[in-house]
Amino acid sequence: MKNYYIIDFDSTFTQVEALDELAMISLENHPNREKIYQQIEDYTNLAMEGKISFRESLAGRVKLLNANKSHLDKLVLRLKKKVSRSFERNKDFFKKNEDTAWIVSGGFKEFITPVVTPYHIKKENIYANTFKFDDAGNIIGYDENNPLSEEGGKVKLLKELNIEGRIFGIGDGYSDFQLKESGLIEKFFAFTENISRKSVTEKADHITPSFDEFLYVNDLPRAISYPKNRILCLIVGDVPAIAVHILKRDGFSVRIKDSFEEKYTKDVGLLLLGQDITLNDEQLSRADKLKTIGYLGESKEKINRELCTEKGIVIFDDKKNKKRNAEFIPRRMADFINNGDTDMSRNFPNLTLPKLTHAHRLLHIHKNVPGIMAQINNVYAENSVNIISQFLMTRGNIGYAVTDIHSAYDKKMLRQLKQIDNTIKFRILYK
Repeated sequence: MKNYYIIDFDSTFTQVEALDELAMISLENHPNREKIYQQIEDYTNLAMEGKISFRESLAGRVKLLNANKSHLDKLVLRLKKKVSRSFERNKDFFKKNEDTAWIVSGGFKEFITPVVTPYHIKKENIYANTFKFDDAGNIIGYDENNPLSEEGGKVKLLKELNIEGRIFGIGDGYSDFQLKESGLIEKFFAFTENISRKSVTEKADHITPSFDEFLYVNDLPRAISYPKNRILCLIVGDVPAIAVHILKRDGFSVRIKDSFEEKYTKDVGLLLLGQDITLNDEQLSRADKLKTIGYLGESKEKINRELCTEKGIVIFDDKKNKKRNAEFIPRRMADFINNGDTDMSRNFPNLTLPKLTHAHRLLHIHKNVPGIMAQINNVYAENSVNIISQFLMTRGNIGYAVTDIHSAYDKKMLRQLKQIDNTIKFRILYK
């Protein structure tokens, strides 16, 4: 059976509620705009939480808009810049699933269609309401015969469509959960990248903080190998807010603590430490998922660099205590996770890599002993892998080999690479 993906638009495919944005455009010069904005937002939230009917919310919002076609043109331009980041980076998924990835929304085709069609979503797979206009192009209402203008409209639409296949629903609101409640879809994924509504998340089959997470748990092709919301970033000590913001914005699961608590040892992937924080060797030795440490100060007497190197943990620190490093250090950490860059690390070969496009990047950290590259390349040759580019740098006892390859290969090859003698850590980046 085919898989179908029913995706909401407002606060899911885009970061915002489109009618709220339209109100800001159409009411820009209205003397009572702030009061009307609040009324429109209230209508939105009450419907999304299931406290009033969708039709009541829709009619109330449209009546307050005072909008016309020229305002819609401005809205489309704004929405194109507000596509959710995880949808934006997974454009290829929609290209490969253009027949089964659908937008189903209580919003309006007039602004949804021009925003989603550049993502290879077919016009015939966009289900939404439509506005009514007067002769002057003013919005005067909407098509009340469209099932999506009614309470439970998504359920009514899917019953009419009678899709033969497994259906997955992705959305942030009560109307999306109703699909699961109706029994028409296989699973409902509460999308929380932009907003999290408790009334929705507590009823979901799975809470997905990003579209990457949805693709990951369903083993579907995706832009990144491992959703960053699954990588724990622990921030310890006195760390400026800008550093925290950078790592949160990049999508990592951030925890802020006064000390490196034992419960985080086995799961931490990134560790950002404030000045004067000392890292315990015993904890460090058991932090097997730890990939990189950032230290806002000189790390020499605070972290066992030799032990970090033995475990394949890349250190970035702030030897000269420059103010800009509150931003620079977390960005270097993120660049290592996202692209494999080790430039300006304290203990690793310094390597700046080209951006990865349409390939898989294999990162092999190993002891710097003779014959490693020959073994790595023998594995590629045995598996008839087409190498796009390859980089190798060494520093002291550590070697860092980066290989970009085409994505078609037998997954057993990955096990072979991990099993090479003197391998310390191995990681894959997808693009």
